[in-house]
Amino acid sequence: MRRVLTHSVLALLVLGGTMGAAPGHTTTTVLASPVFPPPIAAAPAVVEPVTVPYQVGNASWYGDMFHGKVTASGEEYNMFDFTAAHRALPLGSFVKVTNLKNKKSVVVRINDRGPVTPGRIIDLSYKAANLLGMNQKGVQKVRIDVMEAAPAQLALARQPRNE
Repeated sequence: MRRVLTHSVLALLVLGGTMGAAPGHTTTTVLASPVFPPPIAAAPAVVEPVTVPYQVGNASWYGDMFHGKVTASGEEYNMFDFTAAHRALPLGSFVKVTNLKNKKSVVVRINDRGPVTPGRIIDLSYKAANLLGMNQKGVQKVRIDVMEAAPAQLALARQPRNE
C-alpha cells in the first residue's frame, strides 16, 4: 500500500510540474532520495508443525499365553517389555501409543507381527497396556505416532528386572 501511494505521489509531482510550464519548455522533477523509506517486509508467521498420527484405531494386548515364545524378530516375547506387534511397521521401529480415552502414552518397540484379530491396529505387551490403563478393558482406541529415534525411556525399560 505504501509503495502504491509513493508511486502515485511521484506521478502527480512529475505531471504537475509539466502542466503549468510554458509550451516548448518542460520541467522534470527528480528526487534524489525516496520520499518514504522502503516498506518493511512482514515477519513470516510462526507455524507450528502439525503432527499427523500414523494410525488411529483399536489396540489390544497379549500376555502370559505368548510369554517366552519367539516373535517375528527372532527374540523371545517378554510380556514385561515395552514391545508391540504391528502388521506393517518395520521391526525395531519405535512408536508412541496414546490411549485416546485417558490420554496416557507409552513408547514401544515393534518386535512382532500382528494383530491377527480383524479391526485392531496394534497388539501391545502386557506392561505397555497396563501403563495405558488397558489391563481392565482389553481393547481401547489409540493413536500411533512413529518416533524418529529410541527415547531414553526405553533404556530404563531394558534394565534387568526381578519379575
